[in-house]
Amino acid sequence: MKHLIVVGACYLDTILKNVTIKTTHINIRRGGNCPNSLQVLEQLLADHDGLQLHLVSPLPNASSSAAQRVVSSFGQQSKIDFGHCLYREESTEAASSYIIRSEASGSRTLVNYNDLPEMTQDEFGNIARSFEADQETWWHFEGRIPETVQNCIRLLRNVLPKATISVEVEKPGREGLPELAAEADVVFYSRSWAEVRVDSKILGRGG
Repeated sequence: MKHLIVVGACYLDTILKNVTIKTTHINIRRGGNCPNSLQVLEQLLADHDGLQLHLVSPLPNASSSAAQRVVSSFGQQSKIDFGHCLYREESTEAASSYIIRSEASGSRTLVNYNDLPEMTQDEFGNIARSFEADQETWWHFEGRIPETVQNCIRLLRNVLPKATISVEVEKPGREGLPELAAEADVVFYSRSWAEVRVDSKILGRGG
């Protein structure tokens, strides 16, 4: 059995469509690059029985309606493993994004709220050690907190030296992303990050 472990934040997105100051429609759905990518992969690999998908994400108390809403959003038939998620017993609310979209202009205003404690290196170490060294694993990280992810990657290199590691590099102004990308086997770049890097090269401002 092969394993793909995706590590990143999971949000409940509240989308408000408005005309001037009156909201005309509210839609709440699960968000976050990592869980969304997992759901797409599960659909694409529906006939591939030899791969187990895992989500590693801080979530509120497992009995809370918010945590149950996140898990159920993948569908009753989902085979994604949520056993490595970090359920915060003292929390009842998931990380949230509030997206206000103008019907007239198409513009979006985004407000994030996250009161969940982030994953620690020790917590990740326990997860990594739950896999056997001879298992074929691919670990994918979002690059939201580069220093923590970099430490997790280095831990993985020691605990599971055969693991394949990929990272998502998205926001151009975030410190530590170039160093983080250098640690991975595979890097997924956002268009905005790549454009800024190319412009910097052309203007001679470094790598």
